[in-house]
Amino acid sequence: MNISFTKQQEEYISKQVASGEYQNNSEVIRDALRLHSIYRDKVIKDLRIEIEKGWEGPESSRTVADIIKSKKK
Repeated sequence: MNISFTKQQEEYISKQVASGEYQNNSEVIRDALRLHSIYRDKVIKDLRIEIEKGWEGPESSRTVADIIKSKKK
């Protein structure tokens, strides 16, 4: 697997290793991927909860056009 990083990302990874918290670049990347997975799972779970609230909630008398119009103000 070949992964390319921006200069800024490479600097960030190097700083994390230099801090002593990580032994090498791979550990930084593995930790980032682990945290991304946790974050993504939480976002999806939260979105599903909100969608369910919408489906189960009361019906609105507003039309899609009404909603769009109110957002443009």
